Amino acid sequence: MAIPAQLRPVATPPRQRSATAPEPSPQPPPQSSTPPSHQAAATLIGSVQRAMRLLESVAAHEHGAPAKQLARETGLALPTAYHLLRTLVHEGYLRRDKGLFFLGEAAERLSSSGAQEKRRSTLVDALAAWRDSIGVPVYYAMYRDGEIEVMCVADTPANPAVEEWADFRETGHAHAIGQCLLAQVDEEARRDHLDRYPARSLTPYTVRDGHSLLRRLDRMRRMELVVERQEYALGTVCAAIPITLGSTAATMAISLPSHQADRLLAAARQLQTEVGRLLGSLALSISI
Repeated sequence: MAIPAQLRPVATPPRQRSATAPEPSPQPPPQSSTPPSHQAAATLIGSVQRAMRLLESVAAHEHGAPAKQLARETGLALPTAYHLLRTLVHEGYLRRDKGLFFLGEAAERLSSSGAQEKRRSTLVDALAAWRDSIGVPVYYAMYRDGEIEVMCVADTPANPAVEEWADFRETGHAHAIGQCLLAQVDEEARRDHLDRYPARSLTPYTVRDGHSLLRRLDRMRRMELVVERQEYALGTVCAAIPITLGSTAATMAISLPSHQADRLLAAARQLQTEVGRLLGSLALSISI
């Protein structure tokens, strides 16, 4: 069943493989190692990452925690932690009482259904804008509670999203989204994922086993652009951009038919630039 050609949140049940598969492309199997990205830094804003880590650390302490403990838990230098904590208090995301830091009213409002819907709408609008400006389907996915979750997809009838003929959650080894997310988590999480969802061949180009995938992931730089060519679906190439905010592993990705493969890297780098430009304002939306 094809994904409808429109912008929508995604919640996909498992699907069975169709009885007949298309013939493999005559091109030779391309290398799956991804090219170095000269714009990796564009998808990271260090101060936002550090602030998110502090918020997560404070949220773990119901009875509050002092700055020194929060700095130690987040691996931040104490002066940096103090600066960010003061900023978060000023903005209402934290409050300070007798030297201890607690979540503030602004942080608590973020969990309300209205705030969540507003953040989701912000992200959906961003995906739609990138879809239109770059002319490709755009995906947003997260690795949450040990699962690959495609949260939103923006596509059009002229540029449809990839048909999910095999459950994305169970085939992370084969598509750029899954490989990108697994590259951001630690080795224990990767092995746990592959124990639950063993690697299997979906096309003649799919990585053959979990050991081969782990070696590939080990060779990737942590925030490197991930490219996949016909590993999940014959006739399709994909690229995924890693995004890490606090403990959130996420990705923005694109896909193209294989006869347009020469557009893939340029389109992915354009998306990477656009994401980097808006990442600060999208940080909370991305963590939904």
